[in-house]
Amino acid sequence: MNFAELHNQHQPLLIANVWDAASAVAAQKAGYQVLGTSSAAIAYTLGYEDGQGMPFDELFYIVTRIRAVSNLPLSVDMEAGYGDSAEEIATNFRRLAQTGVSGVNLEDSRVMNGGRQLDDVSDFSRNLRKICTKLKSKNCNLFLNIRTDTYLLGHEDALQETIFRGQSYKAAGADGLFVPCLTSEKDISLIAEATELPLNVMCMPNLPSFDRLKMVGVSRVSMGNFVHSAMQSKLADVMHAIRTRQTFEGLFGDENNR
Repeated sequence: MNFAELHNQHQPLLIANVWDAASAVAAQKAGYQVLGTSSAAIAYTLGYEDGQGMPFDELFYIVTRIRAVSNLPLSVDMEAGYGDSAEEIATNFRRLAQTGVSGVNLEDSRVMNGGRQLDDVSDFSRNLRKICTKLKSKNCNLFLNIRTDTYLLGHEDALQETIFRGQSYKAAGADGLFVPCLTSEKDISLIAEATELPLNVMCMPNLPSFDRLKMVGVSRVSMGNFVHSAMQSKLADVMHAIRTRQTFEGLFGDENNR
């Protein structure tokens, strides 16, 4: 079953979002089918702010290390593409494909002057079409999962704007649609039906169960940077406990109970 076909299963495709080689190994051992990078988690790991602040070459290096330790299909979060033109973005995508990457996420928003804002839908669709054309001309086969930030940014008419953008992106060559912060079963169903693209939603506190998500049309579920954030919180607690208690005893609690 190839990467695209994995979006058509009895349950939504659950993506394990990883940020380095160690997290990729952990996800593979846990039995996940597919890995996806979290741009935010990688950025924070390398000391950058999220929002395409890190150079593409540093992201690319992390991807090569993940590929070195895992043979699972990998989708790379490319934010706005790490390029100012379709040519630059397509070149970055081809570099990833040459390492064996199966897909990418591309966002229709970007951080500017400290705030995130949606791209013009016509401009983004035009650019996406150019990217797809360039990839096809090089026989580069990547699953293009297009992220729209209508719900994340609280658009005043998020449902209709998402449908409009999803239909535009499908016409331009998108293979999937990713809508972070979408949790309403009614909206999910309407978007999935209207766009006819495999729909990707993201981990949220009030996200319905996976069974419910499949029933209303979700094909793919991702974790964002929430697992990384949870791990960082636990790390901070451990570091604090060692310093304040002046002992390493807490690190070996499991061994003492064996």
